[in-house]
Amino acid sequence: MKPPETFALPPGKRILYLTRDAELIRKQLAGELDLRMADLTVDDLLDDINTDVMTPAWVCFHHRPEDIAREAYAGLVVDGHRVFERDALANGGFEVIVSGYRKGVGSSRETAVQAEKWCGIRLAIAASFAPIHARNNVNQGVLMGDHAMLRRLEAGEGIALDEFCDDVDPITREIVRHGGLFAFARALEAGEIEVPPHGTTERSMTMSEKILARHLLGDGRRYVKPGDAVLVEVDGGYSHDFTSAQVHHFLQQEYGEGYRIRDPERFAAFEDHLVYADEVEQMRPHLMHVNTMRDLQRQFQAHAGVADYLSEDGVSPGICHEVAREQMVAPGDFIQATDSHTCMGGANNALAWGVGSTEYANLIYSGFTQVEVPESIRFELVGELPDDVTAKDVMLLILLRYAREQKTLNRVMEFTGPGVLSLSMDERATLANMATECSARGAVVIADDKTHRWIAAHRPGSDVETLAASAVRPDAGAEYAGGVHEIDLSQLRPMVAHPGDPDRGIPSDPTNGEWIDQLGRVEVDIAYGGSCTAGKIDDLEFYHRVVREAVEAGRRVHPRVSFFIQFGSRTVERYARDKGFVESFEKAGVRLIQPGCGACIGCGPGVSETAEQVTISAINRNYKGRSGPGRLYLASPLSVAASAFTGHITSYRPGMFS
Repeated sequence: MKPPETFALPPGKRILYLTRDAELIRKQLAGELDLRMADLTVDDLLDDINTDVMTPAWVCFHHRPEDIAREAYAGLVVDGHRVFERDALANGGFEVIVSGYRKGVGSSRETAVQAEKWCGIRLAIAASFAPIHARNNVNQGVLMGDHAMLRRLEAGEGIALDEFCDDVDPITREIVRHGGLFAFARALEAGEIEVPPHGTTERSMTMSEKILARHLLGDGRRYVKPGDAVLVEVDGGYSHDFTSAQVHHFLQQEYGEGYRIRDPERFAAFEDHLVYADEVEQMRPHLMHVNTMRDLQRQFQAHAGVADYLSEDGVSPGICHEVAREQMVAPGDFIQATDSHTCMGGANNALAWGVGSTEYANLIYSGFTQVEVPESIRFELVGELPDDVTAKDVMLLILLRYAREQKTLNRVMEFTGPGVLSLSMDERATLANMATECSARGAVVIADDKTHRWIAAHRPGSDVETLAASAVRPDAGAEYAGGVHEIDLSQLRPMVAHPGDPDRGIPSDPTNGEWIDQLGRVEVDIAYGGSCTAGKIDDLEFYHRVVREAVEAGRRVHPRVSFFIQFGSRTVERYARDKGFVESFEKAGVRLIQPGCGACIGCGPGVSETAEQVTISAINRNYKGRSGPGRLYLASPLSVAASAFTGHITSYRPGMFS
């Protein structure tokens, strides 16, 4: 349904302010309090509201938006109690929801927007929005505005629909005016609207701009600039067991039970997120819904004809991002998938980012998608990493120094320089993977012979020469709106990101960086190594380096600590077994887990069980509740393994157990 030409607050509809003071939220939900922007400052509002808070993993076990909406904001827990009980948002009569900076960070899950929309929210107000979340709002027909707009609305003013489109590209403006992506797609297919040419002429381009220019649909020009609205072809993509059911549901709703997608061979369905959900006590009450999601995914894969990466005999082939970079992503590709860590494909000199279920359903049906060309920020890496530092530490530094200041927000992070070339492909994958934690659009890593040889070795039928010919490099005069920043790898030290204090308004967030040598003593109960970020071959090498030294010194995992290592794919597991790593791990008392996302999404062994437990983890996010109720510190594989033996957060030092 198209939105009205003028947005105004109708009588009887309310505005919900997500304040740092949870009691104020509770009073608003109970109908005991109505706030106004005049009563508050932006600093009084919650920043960095992540999509795990809006719809925790267990809420996403439903695929119908009306069911998801009943548990809106179920992850906002303060002092052990939900702030939003079931149906609280739906029953409050709210039409506008208000927060601070970086609304919707984290996962690409569109369920976060659906939860608000199906509770009656028509307008989201924030100082800034995370890019994937903002796109999901657009695609679902939820308007976005700032606090100045809200003050005008509260004064009784109506705001023209066009004003909500002032800062967006022409195609996004049409999506907004049509009330969402599917309505826009129908109008485009019927010839009711035309996409205006962007008109950009020859110019120097960044790597991401070159990739998008190469994929322009039906346009003779092969140059783009930031802000251009373009239609682009997609080389490939994938959905997983959290999202495939909803993609299937939306396609059936829009195009009928017998829908067909274009080029199904380009796309895939992965089963990796929920494979071990039955091993987590908190997830067992939801297993009926998990099984429904699994069944619907299998129906989707069979109906759509996409590549089958589903589990066999309860064993996943691996985490979608890890397997995709091994088998699906080539230099110069443009990849879209229903997960925020899709950007990991950027390690292969490709452009990749996550999208919501609506956008993915639309693009696999049509074969193309709409993009506003993003700005870029460049990191020129020099020097080489010390023995006790990994690419995870590099990203924790960038999160602290650049993402925290919003310098990476909605930009593509490009990694260049001799320091990049000193890194393995697995370490480059860590750089690209964690771009989404920076609230960036994606990441592209410069390619070299190492890139092409690695891909050719993993993809039968590919050859180094063809891969090299498709690679992109930035032009000498390319413009970087976010600047060019040199990082000397040789000067880095091991880092952690602490879990913050969400009960007191300090978000649990990967940007909470600290040097381990300045942290003080923090005892741990769980050490977890795995996830798409840290379940690769090199990560297993890091874990094993520490474990081997400990075993040789007669040490075992600290008696208070449970140390879990989960393989990122079957390829990684085979490597670890062939190299003899498994024997060392077992001697040390490590629990090994077959491939999957597991504890990273709260759906596998390694999650905390009580709020008092402390975890040191090599995963990508430490949002409260994402991996159990305890406090979670992020660190490198080396630091995780070292801490498992000492019993407290410790950075690895060669020979530390001698």
